[in-house]
Amino acid sequence: MKSSKPYWLETVVCSARKGVDARLERMLEARQEMRRRTEGCVRAWVSRSMDGQPMFLLQAIYDDEDSWHRSAKRIASELDSRDGGIESLLGGPPLVGIFALNPDDVDFEAP
Repeated sequence: MKSSKPYWLETVVCSARKGVDARLERMLEARQEMRRRTEGCVRAWVSRSMDGQPMFLLQAIYDDEDSWHRSAKRIASELDSRDGGIESLLGGPPLVGIFALNPDDVDFEAP
């Protein structure tokens, strides 16, 4: 088994205030698209709760800490400054975590 530097896996779980879930979803999708276009972001996606609740899961995989910082700064300067950010649409504080992801555990090839 080869030894390699872990990826950074960012995970966010958040929910929308009543009546703004479609807008929040569009804004989250725009942010994930920007992450995908940022150097050092390996993959990024957003998923909505299966039961129809206005709850969202966002995840992104980064090469390293610098890539994660670069992505966060880009979103703040290019999107948050233009649309005011997502905070006012949230139903409460998001659950956020950064995890080490072993590259050997991830297969990016299509099945």
